[in-house]
Amino acid sequence: MIAPTLNIYGLFVPALLGLALAAWACLSIARIGLMRIGFYKITVHPALTDLALYVLILTGLSALFIQ
Repeated sequence: MIAPTLNIYGLFVPALLGLALAAWACLSIARIGLMRIGFYKITVHPALTDLALYVLILTGLSALFIQ
């Protein structure tokens, strides 16, 4: 099976790149909400928490859009 690609004006871009950008945008929104409720005060390492959330969001998006 050939990996899905997006054709943007003749430039073939992997679909995972689009999903990665969408996951980054979702993480940015989630990070603002988590800062407001004080979630990062109870975590040991906020950067690892952000990485874990990014991986979870990217996995969820890829499960939804890539078959």
